[in-house]
Parts: sequence; C-alpha cells; structure tokens
Amino acid sequence: MSHKIKETKCSICLDYMKEPVNVECGHNFCRVCITNYCEAGGKGDYEPLCCPNYSASALGATPLMGVGFLQLELEPRLHSHVKALPRQCFNVADVTLDPDTAHPRLVLSEDGKSVRWEDTRQHVPDNPKRFDSSRCVLGLEGFSSGRHYWEVEVEDGGAWAVGVARESVRRKGRVNVNPEEGIWAVGQCGTQYLALTSPKIPLSLGERPRTIGIYLDCEEGRVAFFDADNEAPIFTFPPASVPGEKILPLLCLGRGSQFRLFWAWLCTSLSPSV
Repeated sequence: MSHKIKETKCSICLDYMKEPVNVECGHNFCRVCITNYCEAGGKGDYEPLCCPNYSASALGATPLMGVGFLQLELEPRLHSHVKALPRQCFNVADVTLDPDTAHPRLVLSEDGKSVRWEDTRQHVPDNPKRFDSSRCVLGLEGFSSGRHYWEVEVEDGGAWAVGVARESVRRKGRVNVNPEEGIWAVGQCGTQYLALTSPKIPLSLGERPRTIGIYLDCEEGRVAFFDADNEAPIFTFPPASVPGEKILPLLCLGRGSQFRLFWAWLCTSLSPSV
C-alpha cells in the first residue's frame, strides 16, 4: 500500500501529483514541477532527481490521467465491487435445514438445502423439536454472535414466509409468525407481500422476489431482507429487535410452496444497504 501511495506523489514537490506526466525514463511528475526543474537546469529550490536516465527536457512527457479523472472513472466500479462483497464474503457458514423440526407435510432434500410441501403427511417421529401444526422448519445450526447472510430461492406456489426464529420458539400447536412468538419474517399471502409484524405491514415490491437475501446481525439484534437479484430492500426489523439468544433460520410453507437454500456466508464487517 505504501508503495502505491508513493507512486501518486511527485518526487519534486513531495505532494500528490497535479497534471501528472510520464517522462522517458518512466518516472512520473507534476507537469509544472518537471518543466520548472528542467528550465532551471536542475538547480534552485528543487531536490535533485536521483535517476540515471534523467533527461533535462520535459517536452516529450506523456500526460497521465489526473486524480479527479481517475476518481470519476473508478468510483462507479468500486461502488459495484463493494455492493457485491456480501456475495464474496469471508468464511462460508454451511446452513442446512433440520429434519427433526420439519412439519410432517414438509419434505426435505437429502442435502437439507431444499424443502417442499406434500399433501400427504409423512410418517416421522413426533419429537419435542418438531412443529406439529404450523408448516415450518428450522435451520440445523443457529447463530448467537457475528453477522450472517444467506439466500433462499422461492418457487412459485402458495403462501410462504422466510426469516429467523429464536431457538426457544414454540413448536407445538398453532404458532403465529410474528416477533411476539419469537419469529422475524417476511412472506406472501395470496398476491400480497407482508412484513410479519403485529399488525402485519403490507410491502410494495416492484416485482416478485425469486431469491430473498436474509442478513442477521447478532451484535445489533437486527435482521434485514432484500431482493437478492436486484438488491432492492424488502424490510428491516430495527436494531435490538432480535434477542440475545441463539437464532435459527426459519422457513414456513403453504400448499404448493417450495424453497431452496443455496447461499450462506459468515460476515465479519459488512452489512447490506437496507
């Protein structure tokens, strides 16, 4: 990094280059500095140029792009790169679904990355972890610290909800999908998209989200949702909404619904712009 900073400074005035030019020896200087230096014959208030290929003429100097131009040229690219960082994010966290929590009408894939609704109830053990009335399933691994991001692909179908739940969420009987029950989620009911608060908040989305990004910040107690295909914000539960206990990914399905969980990262310093 220090080498790169030196390259942007003029070795004559020792400041950042203004109207930078490249001379035949390959070094860069401010146009005014190198011109004045050459006109003074290498004397005066300037430090001597320590270059064996130094030529006392700047007439053949090649103009370089100025700092202002470079900023205008590179800033949009940098912005795009930073926006893409959540998808290139640090250490991978393998998020899969827990079959022991799945409602009997929900069928998980062998790898635990997708779930679909079935009209016929599956013959599965009725253990304490399993939802017996609400058509929900939880993630196998939970989060109690750090910042986490994953994406869920939503197939065409009926009602659904995606979000997170505290580990102690009630599993038996009808569970209301809202923060009072320990669930923070967004979903679809018919043609309407909703933030599943109390009361529910209708969401105005420009288009049907096919892939929903979920960002969980355990330190701030915040969970945010956005359309992962176009990075459009969907809804954010404010800081301190999520309690300081282990939090699990949550999916709820209605008749004909299907989900596929296919990305998950552990983030240490970034959050999406929602």
